[in-house]
Amino acid sequence: MALIKDIAKVCKSKNAGPFQLTLDVVFETRAEYDAVAATGVLTPSLFAALYDVDEADVIFTPYPAGLAFKATIPRAIPAGDLGDTDVYGCQQHAPLLEVDIPVNAVAKG
Repeated sequence: MALIKDIAKVCKSKNAGPFQLTLDVVFETRAEYDAVAATGVLTPSLFAALYDVDEADVIFTPYPAGLAFKATIPRAIPAGDLGDTDVYGCQQHAPLLEVDIPVNAVAKG
């Protein structure tokens, strides 16, 4: 297995307005993107489980032209509201970093 943090070029999160969070996983090459896509690991159900939201609330977009996967989910606490610890949503990608992808599926180069 290979962790997202070891194979993705970019793994980040940001607000998509005050009530939603967008998570992006971007790969360096088309071969890497295609290999990860073929594993079926990055899915709406994975994001729902990682972020404790209903799968129906996950907007999941594979974006081959950008070598990226994008998921938009509802924020548990609106940005800037009482109890919010990450007003910009830029620290919420951490759970994705430890996601395992089958090593033999990831083609480098």
